[in-house]
Amino acid sequence: MPVSHDRRRNEKGPNVLDDLRALVEFAHAGSIAAAADRLFRTPSAITRQVQRLEAGLGAELLDRSVKPPRLNPLGAKIVEQARDLLQRAEGLKSLASSHSEPAGLLRIGLAHALAEDNVLIPLQAISRRYPKIRLRLLSDLTGDLFSRLLAGELDVAAVLLPEGKTAPPPLTTHIVATDRMEIVEAPKAEVGHDWKSLGAAPWVLNPPGCMLRAFLLDQMDRMGSTPKITAEIHNLHLQLAFVRSGYGVGLLPARFVALHSPADAIRAVRPPGFALQMTVAIVRAGPLGALERAVESLQHELRRLFQSDELGA
Repeated sequence: MPVSHDRRRNEKGPNVLDDLRALVEFAHAGSIAAAADRLFRTPSAITRQVQRLEAGLGAELLDRSVKPPRLNPLGAKIVEQARDLLQRAEGLKSLASSHSEPAGLLRIGLAHALAEDNVLIPLQAISRRYPKIRLRLLSDLTGDLFSRLLAGELDVAAVLLPEGKTAPPPLTTHIVATDRMEIVEAPKAEVGHDWKSLGAAPWVLNPPGCMLRAFLLDQMDRMGSTPKITAEIHNLHLQLAFVRSGYGVGLLPARFVALHSPADAIRAVRPPGFALQMTVAIVRAGPLGALERAVESLQHELRRLFQSDELGA
């Protein structure tokens, strides 16, 4: 024998939201029978729901001295509040559903090395595609972005990682593009292409906490060389300007250098054994419900951005 809808519902136990919905439908329809029709239940099931709600609140919500019963003043106030509560509950369901249109606040972290002008292109594309999304951006060190993701302060982060590296679990890493890091100098600097010469040269680098800087310093240490760091700057454009002025040697993404500096204004220095490939990755802490499609769009647009840069270079 098939199990009725009401029986299946009772096996799961009472649901306060369902009981409130029954009361709201009663108020709208004007009778128990009409509310039952609207909710595809029996009149006795609606009656039990209203009675259960009254028992839970410890107060009568219907005036049963008249036929058919109607809401009493307290019941009318409860219905008013219940409508708002049910609307908010539907909003929560929509937020949790990956099939709903993305809406609300999407908090995006950007590693300093990605916080450049053309990153606006994928962000603007997301805003056009999902007008109900509000973007909040934060630029920080990669390690600090990981901490903010784990603390629930960010929804997603776009970072640069040395090839083969991933974010620490339980964070997940989705690679969207690859690039390489170049040691660069101004042509007039004439630094030798060996580790000893590079150890004697002044350097313009990211501040401590950058994984790419740490990789470089580790490799120089293995080669018996220690850089003289004369400037620590987060901004890539400012780093490039310092290098081009002859202030020091830098470590910059090859794509960025190709896009923002004429070929005769800067040159690569390639000491023996140096090869630093990097990945552009989207890192997140877990599922994001309705925001999933917006994050997928961010991944897609970043991939397109890097592909178009490669073609342009």
